[in-house]
Amino acid sequence: MSVLKKITAQLEEMAPADREIGRFILDNPEQMLTLSSAALAMETGRSQSAVVKFSQKLGFAGYQQLKLAVSEAKVQERHAPPGVIHGTIETGDSYLTILQKLIGSKMLSMQQTLAVNSEQEIEKALQALNGARRVHLAGVGASSLVARDFSYKLMKLGRSVLHDADSHVQMANASTLGREDVLVALSYSGASIETLRIAELAHQRGATVIAITGLSGGPLHQAANIRLYTVADEERARSSSITARDAQLMLTDLLFILLIQRQPDANEYVHNSELAVSALKVPR
Repeated sequence: MSVLKKITAQLEEMAPADREIGRFILDNPEQMLTLSSAALAMETGRSQSAVVKFSQKLGFAGYQQLKLAVSEAKVQERHAPPGVIHGTIETGDSYLTILQKLIGSKMLSMQQTLAVNSEQEIEKALQALNGARRVHLAGVGASSLVARDFSYKLMKLGRSVLHDADSHVQMANASTLGREDVLVALSYSGASIETLRIAELAHQRGATVIAITGLSGGPLHQAANIRLYTVADEERARSSSITARDAQLMLTDLLFILLIQRQPDANEYVHNSELAVSALKVPR
């Protein structure tokens, strides 16, 4: 049973405060996905703690998990593109079936990632990145690949960026950060010890820490000033590292595009970068 159907079934038996929150979610599920717990509390005239308790009464650890469940319910209501199916990839699946399931898992992961991040938190991240003296990116494994990709994009905008695949170098870089700097720490689990220690050091140095984690947040969540989330479809397809990486890439790409909008000379920087790289390509 989807969470929306569960709320519908229990609505009349809920206490007045819970009924008010439940009714708002049922009437405005898309809007709810853009709201923080504090914002939803304001919309319903209830307290933030009441929103969190409402989530817990439905069996969720917190509000973010409730948002994910609402997002999943909305995705299930949408019609999938022709030929696209979704489910666990099995050993005996054909090439076409695996392809269709992989596309389905990627699409769902990206849709849910967009749904669980509020516009307000994205705005905080944009303001921090846009005003940063330097941006340091940290991550290990697949997250390091995403960090490198994002660093290249920021460099194209003329931003001062620090990134290295070696976690020891990342740690050394973090020791140079100050209050005008930003650390973007990527870890789906939020528990990668190297990334966590780098984030803690950056926080101690006074830098703004933007964490990009899974919904559980992990210890990294506690070390961050700004928290963004990615959703990986771990249970339905045996490709969690793939979908987690795709979700991280989509979120960092979104930040990059939004930064371009805010930087008046962004197109000039991007054009100059493309022009410089073209000299390294063989003429056709």
